[in-house]
Amino acid sequence: MTDHESPPTGNCCTGQSHVAGKLGMDRRMWSVSAAALLLWVLLYSQLERFADWLSFGVLSLQPRSHLGEAVRFFVYDTPKVLLLLTLVVFIMGVVHTFFTPERTRALLAGRSNFLANVLAASLGIVTPFCSCSAVPLFIGFLTAGVPLGVTFSFLIAAPMINEVALALLFGLFGWQVALAYLLLGLSVAIVAGYVIGKLGLEHWVEPWVYGIGAAPAGASSTPDWPERLQEGWRNVREIVGKVWPYLLAGIAIGAGIHGYVPEQLLAGIMGKEAWWSVPLAVLIGVPMYSNAAGMIPVVQALLGKGAALGTVLAFMMSVIALSLPEMIILRKVLSIRLIAVFAGIVALGILLVGFVFNALF
Repeated sequence: MTDHESPPTGNCCTGQSHVAGKLGMDRRMWSVSAAALLLWVLLYSQLERFADWLSFGVLSLQPRSHLGEAVRFFVYDTPKVLLLLTLVVFIMGVVHTFFTPERTRALLAGRSNFLANVLAASLGIVTPFCSCSAVPLFIGFLTAGVPLGVTFSFLIAAPMINEVALALLFGLFGWQVALAYLLLGLSVAIVAGYVIGKLGLEHWVEPWVYGIGAAPAGASSTPDWPERLQEGWRNVREIVGKVWPYLLAGIAIGAGIHGYVPEQLLAGIMGKEAWWSVPLAVLIGVPMYSNAAGMIPVVQALLGKGAALGTVLAFMMSVIALSLPEMIILRKVLSIRLIAVFAGIVALGILLVGFVFNALF
């Protein structure tokens, strides 16, 4: 052996061990995901029996009583909504691996026509951003050259038409309602962003925003399918772990409404005959803050008591897309005048959605 030769280091064996370990982890990920799906189907199919057994059997509550119906609503809806939420968040966690923030920003940069608003609103549905991300998203998108109106289309669609809202609407009310909500919500995001873009209000953005240079997009490797599945599970831990308190609170409120609020009262306040119910619902929703997971059970309970679909969906959309906390966060980036224009245009769109839903359903 010469001075320039190196002794064997065993790198070949180490590499083989690494590959074997990776294959073992991949197989476990597929097996865990498949077993979890089978367990999900089994649990979901037994929800009705479980709710009746626990409410009227174990707890000995009387069917059709106020307390019995409230408890049964809570016992049935809690696992149902959690199961739906877990499945949809897992699937969208996998989908999100195809839509990184850098890729989203690159797709939107340099586009300024109506099709860009359509693309931005569509991307808002499948990307993992909520209203809490408003400030960094505004900064990142605007400094990357994304027009102001296009950015608004994205930010309106991302929290309002997210996968959680669509999945829960589909599971609780059927595909017709979910599809109508999707199309009308997209229309609000697209038209509102387009109008804001045409108004030329860039000078109402805080000047310091445009003084920041766009951060270069970092290189990232394309994940394989086991890694995408792993990201789906990480998404479940992160999102479900954050929203479950809102979910339980929403179901508890819904249970109270379902069990104790008289149908005649809600039908009179939020029924189709009361034309003012939609504007009132939007005004009530703005000071509140919640997310789709917390609002859907309340929507379900209100509908069960005779409230009009358009009225309660307008209420939900105003809570999600026009919440006062979001307006406070946006003030760091936008002038008060631009926030007022944004809120006014979106509110008009939500009012239109409410009236259209009341006319169609």
